[in-house]
Amino acid sequence: MSLDVIPQTATFTPEFETEAQILARVRTQARKEKIRTWGLRVLLIALWLGSWELTASLWIDPFFYSKPSLIWDRLYEWFTDGTQFGSIWLQLYTTVQEAVLGFVIGTVAGVVLGVLLGRSRYWADVLAPFIKALNAVPRIVLASLFIIWFGLGLSSKVATVVVLVFFAVFFNAFTGAREVDGNVINNARILGASKRQVLTSIVLPSATTWILSSLHTAFGFALIGAVVGEYAGASKGLGLLISNAQGTFDAAGIYAGMIIITVVALVAEWLIGLAENRLLKWRPSQASSGHGV
Repeated sequence: MSLDVIPQTATFTPEFETEAQILARVRTQARKEKIRTWGLRVLLIALWLGSWELTASLWIDPFFYSKPSLIWDRLYEWFTDGTQFGSIWLQLYTTVQEAVLGFVIGTVAGVVLGVLLGRSRYWADVLAPFIKALNAVPRIVLASLFIIWFGLGLSSKVATVVVLVFFAVFFNAFTGAREVDGNVINNARILGASKRQVLTSIVLPSATTWILSSLHTAFGFALIGAVVGEYAGASKGLGLLISNAQGTFDAAGIYAGMIIITVVALVAEWLIGLAENRLLKWRPSQASSGHGV
């Protein structure tokens, strides 16, 4: 009899777990899963860098393809001894300043014009061919034109960033404004809401998800615009470092500049994600919406 009782007791033990024990078990499983995921990521990076280092040491010419050890040496040199054009922090600050200023200006302009045209079908139809024509222009090429207009300083780089960011945000804001439920707007007007109140209280909040989703791509364009502008002509910046590395056949310098720009983009992506989560706290989560089905 006693032998039959033991397995039954062991079988029913999990049913008597407290809520705190269940939460602790779930957290432990989530932590293990996160560690496993990051471990696999690190392993993949290590395999990639190791194979690159080995291949460049034994088979391919590192003068053309470089290798991780040379790239690390170039990064260490830049952050300890500086670059040919001054401190690496000055170059980094210059590029980030250009990208952020152009990003803010382009985002504000894109949101304002996108929402206004999204709510005005008449003006949207009037301006549609002009907007399509401007969007078809290879905007990267405009960097050279902006240098002629504004010189090698900050203004030409910011202008390049603005034209890249504007359209990425504009079309999302335009679509978001068009997607607002017409019944909600009609009900608000029946209750006496003015055009301004409809725009600020209904249209903008409804288009927020569209606008914020475009910012992730838009800041990537902002960095591209800043670097391309510096590449075309500048006295400082990460684009200038990459251009100089190309002119001196310094493959490690090109990779080093790319790595710094990538880190900046990842940090910006993280910050935009934090802002998006804070601004969209009102939005129901996928889990909560799934329970109602």
